[in-house]
Amino acid sequence: MKTIVMVPTYNEASNIKLMIDEILNCGADADVLIVDDMSTDGTYKIVEEISKTNNKVHLFLRREKKGRGYAGKDGFLKALDMGADYIIEMDGDVSHSPKYIPGFLKTIENCDVVIGSRYVNGGKDEDRSIVRQVVSNFSRRYLSFVLGVKIQDPTSGYRMFKRAALAKFAAELTASDPFIITEVLYKIKKNNLKVKEYPIMFLARFSGKSKLRPGTLITYLFKVLKLKLTGK
Repeated sequence: MKTIVMVPTYNEASNIKLMIDEILNCGADADVLIVDDMSTDGTYKIVEEISKTNNKVHLFLRREKKGRGYAGKDGFLKALDMGADYIIEMDGDVSHSPKYIPGFLKTIENCDVVIGSRYVNGGKDEDRSIVRQVVSNFSRRYLSFVLGVKIQDPTSGYRMFKRAALAKFAAELTASDPFIITEVLYKIKKNNLKVKEYPIMFLARFSGKSKLRPGTLITYLFKVLKLKLTGK
């Protein structure tokens, strides 16, 4: 059974080598697929060099329609094309620890999708300010109410999919930005896929700056409502 860890990246040069090393040494036999949008800091060049000496590391360099959502969709489709039986999506800033991958693999035997969760027993969110905690709690309750999903951590971007589950909707994804996280959740609900949450600790990013901005939240809330009403 082939497992591929798909990591969308943009300007993660200071984190990417550590992330790849941790994935390759997490105790699971997994390939790494880095989906990079022509990072200006040379992230893809680092990955390219690593891939020359390690056949488990793959670079998918995107030159058109840049954006987190487009990268996620293309990465999903690429992983399926590479023959993956299990596809893991995670961030490239080391906030998602690869040490949980073996646990994901055991959990997914009895479901279609595994979500790394901060809010189930054993999960934790490291070093979050009170403001960030309030925003996060509001967002997850809003998502659960509007989309009708019974998931404790609906905003988590650390997920594992069985091939058959992901293939049901990967080609239909349209989000250009990080809203793809919610769009995927909507597709999971729509396709009646069985989900289990696995406890993780969400870590403070190792290096670099977060790409999320405060004003993003308002736009995000409207997008969730539109998705519920129109399916787009």
